[in-house]
Amino acid sequence: MLFDTHAHLNAEQFNEDLEEVISRAQEAGVTNMVVVGFDRPTITRAMELAEGYEFIYACVGWHPVDAIDMTDEDLLWIEELAAHPKVVAIGEMGLDYHWDKSPKDIQKEVFRKQIQLAKKVKLPIVIHNREATQDIVEILKEEGAAEVGGIMHCFSGSAETAKECVNMNFYISLGGPVTFKNAKKPKEVAAEIPIDKLLIETDCPYLAPHPFRGKRNEPSYVKLVAEQIAEIKGLTYEEVAEATTQNAKKCFAIN
Repeated sequence: MLFDTHAHLNAEQFNEDLEEVISRAQEAGVTNMVVVGFDRPTITRAMELAEGYEFIYACVGWHPVDAIDMTDEDLLWIEELAAHPKVVAIGEMGLDYHWDKSPKDIQKEVFRKQIQLAKKVKLPIVIHNREATQDIVEILKEEGAAEVGGIMHCFSGSAETAKECVNMNFYISLGGPVTFKNAKKPKEVAAEIPIDKLLIETDCPYLAPHPFRGKRNEPSYVKLVAEQIAEIKGLTYEEVAEATTQNAKKCFAIN
């Protein structure tokens, strides 16, 4: 049993062969996945997928790169969707200082609003962080995000930062990069963070694990992430699959 906690099956890269992709995931042992929506079109599609498949859940929020486009109506819509039984988290939200489409102050404002919303609707949050670790940690502390906790998605920071996030009630989610030969930080995080605080994900169609690096990622490849973590931690693959699945169900309050 594997739980892909962060997939974008709502991406256009899956328009042609979605059924085959889902079948391959099930054959690989993936029993659950969360499809993440981060703007109007992707949220709409995430909801369709969650309603269409028993084992797919939705996470709804607004991406920091597009923070400048978010309106009060969008935030209200996300709040309404939060009541849906298949919506298990708010996000992905956070800060992205790599792209400069949305000014930093607007990103921060939209981030804070979504944390406040998550606390209101009592759902965990999924954090996107790119080149903004210090500001993200500060905002999570200032907004009392530990109240709902959540996931540091596709974590790329240091083991020290990961421990700080765990202390704020966050799970650390690792994806394809942990399998890259030169990826020192994710391997250190996998080694140092207790298995009961780790999650696995693909972030498909992006960040495919070795040996598929550079190709389209898909949920079946989450097995490679679990295998790598097992190797690093000296655990069996089955132990990692079981633990990360139970962690995800606990995080998302899925029975």
